[in-house]
Amino acid sequence: MRAKRFKDPWSRPIADLVGPIIDPALARRGFGKSDVILYWEEIVGARIASMSQPIKLQWPPRGRAAATPATLIVRVETGFALELQHLAGIVVERVNAHLGWRCVDRLLLKQGPLEPRPGPRRRNAPPTPEIVKAAAAATGDIADEALRDALTRLGACVLTRSQREDGG
Repeated sequence: MRAKRFKDPWSRPIADLVGPIIDPALARRGFGKSDVILYWEEIVGARIASMSQPIKLQWPPRGRAAATPATLIVRVETGFALELQHLAGIVVERVNAHLGWRCVDRLLLKQGPLEPRPGPRRRNAPPTPEIVKAAAAATGDIADEALRDALTRLGACVLTRSQREDGG
Protein backbone atom coordinates (compact mmCIF):
# COMPACT_ATOMS: atom_id res chain seq x y z
CA MET A 1 0.00 0.00 0.00
CA ARG A 2 1.57 3.28 -1.03
CA ALA A 3 1.29 6.38 1.07
CA LYS A 4 -0.60 9.27 -0.46
CA ARG A 5 1.57 12.25 -1.30
CA PHE A 6 0.40 15.61 -0.09
CA LYS A 7 1.73 18.89 -1.37
CA ASP A 8 1.77 20.37 2.12
CA PRO A 9 2.84 17.82 4.78
CA TRP A 10 1.96 20.30 7.54
CA SER A 11 -1.75 20.10 6.64
CA ARG A 12 -1.97 16.50 7.93
CA PRO A 13 -2.65 15.60 11.56
CA ILE A 14 0.46 14.48 13.44
CA ALA A 15 -1.24 11.19 14.35
CA ASP A 16 -1.33 10.28 10.64
CA LEU A 17 2.43 10.83 10.41
CA VAL A 18 3.34 9.07 13.67
CA GLY A 19 1.15 5.99 13.13
CA PRO A 20 3.34 4.18 10.58
CA ILE A 21 6.42 4.79 12.72
CA ILE A 22 5.08 3.36 15.97
CA ASP A 23 2.93 0.55 14.55
CA PRO A 24 5.78 -2.04 14.64
CA ALA A 25 6.54 -1.26 18.29
CA LEU A 26 2.87 -1.51 19.21
CA ALA A 27 2.49 -4.78 17.31
CA ARG A 28 4.87 -6.37 19.81
CA ARG A 29 2.39 -5.38 22.53
CA GLY A 30 -0.54 -6.94 20.69
CA PHE A 31 -1.84 -3.82 18.96
CA GLY A 32 -2.19 -4.39 15.23
CA LYS A 33 -2.49 -0.66 14.69
CA SER A 34 -1.77 2.38 16.78
CA ASP A 35 -5.37 3.64 16.63
CA VAL A 36 -6.35 2.54 20.13
CA ILE A 37 -3.31 4.25 21.67
CA LEU A 38 -3.36 7.43 19.57
CA TYR A 39 -7.10 7.99 19.71
CA TRP A 40 -7.78 6.70 23.24
CA GLU A 41 -9.28 10.00 24.38
CA GLU A 42 -11.56 10.23 21.32
CA ILE A 43 -12.63 6.60 21.75
CA VAL A 44 -13.52 6.59 25.45
CA GLY A 45 -13.95 10.29 26.20
CA ALA A 46 -11.82 12.78 28.08
CA ARG A 47 -12.95 11.74 31.57
CA ILE A 48 -12.15 8.04 31.18
CA ALA A 49 -8.95 8.77 29.24
CA SER A 50 -7.66 11.02 32.02
CA MET A 51 -7.85 8.10 34.45
CA SER A 52 -6.79 5.20 32.20
CA GLN A 53 -4.33 4.14 29.52
CA PRO A 54 -4.45 1.10 27.22
CA ILE A 55 -1.46 -1.19 27.82
CA LYS A 56 -1.90 -4.02 25.33
CA LEU A 57 -4.28 -6.28 23.45
CA GLN A 58 -3.92 -9.86 24.63
CA TRP A 59 -4.93 -12.34 21.97
CA PRO A 60 -5.92 -15.94 22.81
CA PRO A 61 -3.38 -18.73 22.15
CA ARG A 62 -2.98 -19.74 18.52
CA GLY A 63 -4.81 -23.07 18.72
CA ARG A 64 -8.21 -21.40 19.13
CA ALA A 65 -10.58 -20.18 16.45
CA ALA A 66 -9.27 -17.25 14.44
CA ALA A 67 -12.32 -15.11 15.20
CA THR A 68 -11.84 -15.22 18.99
CA PRO A 69 -11.67 -11.61 20.23
CA ALA A 70 -8.85 -10.18 22.32
CA THR A 71 -8.73 -8.82 25.85
CA LEU A 72 -7.81 -5.15 26.18
CA ILE A 73 -5.54 -4.60 29.18
CA VAL A 74 -5.93 -1.10 30.60
CA ARG A 75 -3.96 0.60 33.36
CA VAL A 76 -6.33 2.55 35.58
CA GLU A 77 -5.91 4.85 38.56
CA THR A 78 -6.77 2.93 41.72
CA GLY A 79 -9.64 5.19 42.78
CA PHE A 80 -11.27 4.95 39.35
CA ALA A 81 -11.01 1.17 38.87
CA LEU A 82 -14.47 0.33 40.25
CA GLU A 83 -16.16 2.92 38.06
CA LEU A 84 -14.28 1.74 34.96
CA GLN A 85 -15.28 -1.82 35.77
CA HIS A 86 -18.91 -0.73 35.59
CA LEU A 87 -18.24 1.10 32.31
CA ALA A 88 -16.32 -1.82 30.75
CA GLY A 89 -19.15 -2.76 28.38
CA ILE A 90 -19.36 0.77 27.03
CA VAL A 91 -15.57 0.98 26.58
CA VAL A 92 -15.52 -2.35 24.72
CA GLU A 93 -18.34 -1.17 22.44
CA ARG A 94 -16.56 2.11 21.69
CA VAL A 95 -13.22 0.41 20.93
CA ASN A 96 -14.90 -2.11 18.64
CA ALA A 97 -16.87 0.64 16.90
CA HIS A 98 -13.67 2.61 16.35
CA LEU A 99 -11.83 -0.40 14.93
CA GLY A 100 -14.82 -1.45 12.83
CA TRP A 101 -15.06 -5.06 13.99
CA ARG A 102 -15.51 -7.11 17.15
CA CYS A 103 -11.84 -7.06 18.10
CA VAL A 104 -12.16 -6.74 21.88
CA ASP A 105 -14.27 -9.03 24.05
CA ARG A 106 -13.47 -7.76 27.54
CA LEU A 107 -11.34 -5.40 29.61
CA LEU A 108 -8.70 -6.49 32.08
CA LEU A 109 -7.90 -3.70 34.53
CA LYS A 110 -4.45 -3.21 36.05
CA GLN A 111 -4.54 -0.74 38.89
CA GLY A 112 -1.66 1.65 39.39
CA PRO A 113 -0.35 5.09 38.55
CA LEU A 114 -0.52 6.21 34.94
CA GLU A 115 2.53 7.19 32.96
CA PRO A 116 2.79 10.97 33.01
CA ARG A 117 1.52 12.65 29.88
CA PRO A 118 3.57 15.44 28.38
CA GLY A 119 2.12 18.85 29.11
CA PRO A 120 1.56 21.51 26.51
CA ARG A 121 4.73 23.09 25.17
CA ARG A 122 5.57 26.49 26.52
CA ARG A 123 5.63 29.22 23.90
CA ASN A 124 8.83 31.24 23.86
CA ALA A 125 8.59 34.99 24.06
CA PRO A 126 9.42 36.77 20.82
CA PRO A 127 12.88 38.33 20.64
CA THR A 128 13.20 41.95 21.66
CA PRO A 129 14.00 44.57 18.98
CA GLU A 130 17.52 44.99 20.45
CA ILE A 131 18.23 41.27 20.03
CA VAL A 132 16.90 41.31 16.45
CA LYS A 133 19.20 44.26 15.65
CA ALA A 134 22.19 42.40 17.16
CA ALA A 135 21.39 39.29 15.11
CA ALA A 136 20.93 41.40 11.95
CA ALA A 137 24.30 43.08 12.54
CA ALA A 138 25.96 39.66 12.75
CA THR A 139 24.45 38.60 9.38
CA GLY A 140 24.91 41.92 7.52
CA ASP A 141 27.59 40.61 5.10
CA ILE A 142 25.40 37.90 3.52
CA ALA A 143 24.29 38.79 -0.03
CA ASP A 144 21.31 36.40 -0.33
CA GLU A 145 18.39 38.23 1.29
CA ALA A 146 16.33 35.11 2.11
CA LEU A 147 19.33 33.43 3.74
CA ARG A 148 20.19 36.60 5.67
CA ASP A 149 16.60 36.87 6.97
CA ALA A 150 16.54 33.21 8.00
CA LEU A 151 19.89 33.51 9.81
CA THR A 152 18.71 36.71 11.51
CA ARG A 153 15.62 34.92 12.84
CA LEU A 154 17.72 31.97 13.97
CA GLY A 155 20.30 34.21 15.64
CA ALA A 156 17.57 36.18 17.42
CA CYS A 157 16.05 32.96 18.80
CA VAL A 158 19.47 31.71 19.95
CA LEU A 159 20.30 35.03 21.61
CA THR A 160 16.89 35.12 23.31
CA ARG A 161 17.31 31.59 24.63
CA SER A 162 20.85 32.22 25.89
CA GLN A 163 19.71 35.44 27.57
CA ARG A 164 16.83 33.57 29.27
CA GLU A 165 19.15 30.75 30.44
CA ASP A 166 21.69 33.25 31.80
CA GLY A 167 18.89 34.74 33.89
CA GLY A 168 18.92 38.08 32.15
